[in-house]
Amino acid sequence: MTESNPLSREELARVTRKSDLRGLWCVASQWAITIGIFVGMALWTNPLSIAVGMVLLGGRQLGFFVLTHEAGHRTLFKTQWLNDFVGTWLTSPVDFSNGRSYMREHLLHHRAAGTKDDPDLANYQDYPIPMARLKRKLWRDFSGRTGWRNISAKYKAIGQMQTLSVEDRAALLRGIFVNVLMFGAMLLFGVPWLYLVWLGAQIFLYPAIIRIRQIAEHAAVPDLASSDARMNTRTTLANPMVRLVLCPHQVNYHVEHHLCASIPIYRLSETHDILRAKGFFDDVAITKGYGRLLSDVVYG
Repeated sequence: MTESNPLSREELARVTRKSDLRGLWCVASQWAITIGIFVGMALWTNPLSIAVGMVLLGGRQLGFFVLTHEAGHRTLFKTQWLNDFVGTWLTSPVDFSNGRSYMREHLLHHRAAGTKDDPDLANYQDYPIPMARLKRKLWRDFSGRTGWRNISAKYKAIGQMQTLSVEDRAALLRGIFVNVLMFGAMLLFGVPWLYLVWLGAQIFLYPAIIRIRQIAEHAAVPDLASSDARMNTRTTLANPMVRLVLCPHQVNYHVEHHLCASIPIYRLSETHDILRAKGFFDDVAITKGYGRLLSDVVYG
């Protein structure tokens, strides 16, 4: 084992194996949990179930993003057309996003992590920050200011569709199609108000969840300018309930992902266990819990 190549050839072959069955399970469980949350709110409609449902839907919205990311890396499925189909039709349209455009920038992030050319650097380069500043950021998210700005931009794009590129226009049309299908299904079952809860999660919960994910991955790490993934990236351990909202689909194993982006998300936990057994993390602290994480990235 060396710092640059901690996994043996056999271990690398094992953890980079792609599986259509595992990929289908990820997508099916993502949609099943989402639908289950809607069904739960419809059957037991009360303020508590709606509040809990909205929080859980915020986590599912991150789950769709994670699967779009994974399909873009072409590691969700062994069969490549499945990566393209799922990312294009079953995950990215949920929030009207252009998965292909996102991945072009994201791949630059992988190549430039640990350098000033990282396109995502603005999301975490200022950390650690004063506690008061983090509270202001999270308040903007939870109060809906960030989410309303984001969602307004998407709906504004609908009114300016003719000015968009062919690729962006196609992505937006897919988003409209999938969201109309979602609303139509809710209308058919007599619960169209559920779509408002979905929008509420996008406006009031999802921005904060995304921010915490970004903080967890790269903020206040040992050395943001290092080429060593253990120094410029963070893995955060969490219990199952927290993972459901803040880090679905093993996305919390971010050092492992940056070490080798060819590892499918469903093998990141296994990779983590192999690396720990080999002593790869002996010289760095592994953050346990998102409460601890947030305390580690602030001062004052």
